[in-house]
Amino acid sequence: MKTVLVVDDEPKIVEVVRDYLHDAGFSVTVAASGESALERARAVPPQLVVLDLGLPNMDGLDVARELRRHSTVPIIMLTARTDELDRVLGLELGADDYLIKPFSPRELVARVRAVLRRTEATGDEDRPIVVGDLAIDPGRRTVQVGERPVELTPTEFELLAHLARQPGRVFTRSQLLEVIHGVAVDHYERAVDAHVKNIRRKLEPDARRPTHVVTVHGVGYRLTEG
Repeated sequence: MKTVLVVDDEPKIVEVVRDYLHDAGFSVTVAASGESALERARAVPPQLVVLDLGLPNMDGLDVARELRRHSTVPIIMLTARTDELDRVLGLELGADDYLIKPFSPRELVARVRAVLRRTEATGDEDRPIVVGDLAIDPGRRTVQVGERPVELTPTEFELLAHLARQPGRVFTRSQLLEVIHGVAVDHYERAVDAHVKNIRRKLEPDARRPTHVVTVHGVGYRLTEG
């Protein structure tokens, strides 16, 4: 049974989310502050974190930043903030998805399942992918550039693998958003830009001059053919 850590200081939200996740077959642990969330994540590493940004004392963005120092655990942000900057910051820190409060508990469960599916490659999608000096092994969930291993979050991994399966093909942001979410969402295409920025930062010698994932202006992105 997969464990989901729910981090929120609003008891009613925690109760509803916990009940829906339990009914969906997940084990749930909860934390009401950023500090306790980090302690729980260290003690019993979860398979996914549902993280509210508006926490007392330690902001949710700081919690995400600390989690990403040592872990690629999937993170779904919850936020009452409508400012686009907060969502972009969260995604650039390595969050995999987000929901704006108030939200549907059923949609949250769907998002949790969709993000976790991205950690489990099966069938033909398990076959290793080699493009130039880039090697991706979907079965082992590993990425290497030359001899250097690269740690990606599940969403970043799925996005890069999708581009690499058809090197040279240009994908629109809308197409890539559909790939990484897998459920009906608002078409927040800046999310794709944030994930690509993270991939470049980890993959490229100089993220300002990418040689692997390149922008096709006015259209989207493509992976170079090596």
